[in-house]
Amino acid sequence: MKTEKDFVLPFSQFELGDFVITVADVEDAQRKWGDGIVKIATAHSTGGNYVEIATRHVEHLYAYDLSQVLFKPTMASIDQFRPTFESALSYFVASNDVCDEDSGFAIKGWIAVRFENSGIIINESNAIAMGNYFFTDGDGNETKVEYTFGYILDDASNLRIVLHHSSLPASS
Repeated sequence: MKTEKDFVLPFSQFELGDFVITVADVEDAQRKWGDGIVKIATAHSTGGNYVEIATRHVEHLYAYDLSQVLFKPTMASIDQFRPTFESALSYFVASNDVCDEDSGFAIKGWIAVRFENSGIIINESNAIAMGNYFFTDGDGNETKVEYTFGYILDDASNLRIVLHHSSLPASS
């Protein structure tokens, strides 16, 4: 029996010059994002340079240097949207006093991040993924968060985030 997930992905890949975006590329970008959150949290808890790691995380994975970025973080309610590199960095590590409400989402002690995609759409020069991701804390508790990520290709054929919307699931 076919399920809704069998019909979500209209293209498994789409050629763009010499580069082909695949589902595996999107999943790799997600893995890098999750690994980056864990690296930031680990550096914070062990006295490492977590701000530098977070800076590289945002620089390498988001496209602030290439495009407008639409970022709506999970735990942002006053400064809900983060259109600049500095405001995104503030959300992750609260190191630069850009948004007063920030306490550093990436320094909450996360030890694992895993993605469960509901669907991935790949077009000529971009990809969109939506689903749930799960953040595991040091006690083994998972926090479920809903997400939509949009990616574009940079000049080195790396997927970079131009859309990131996260929210906690609605309560019943």
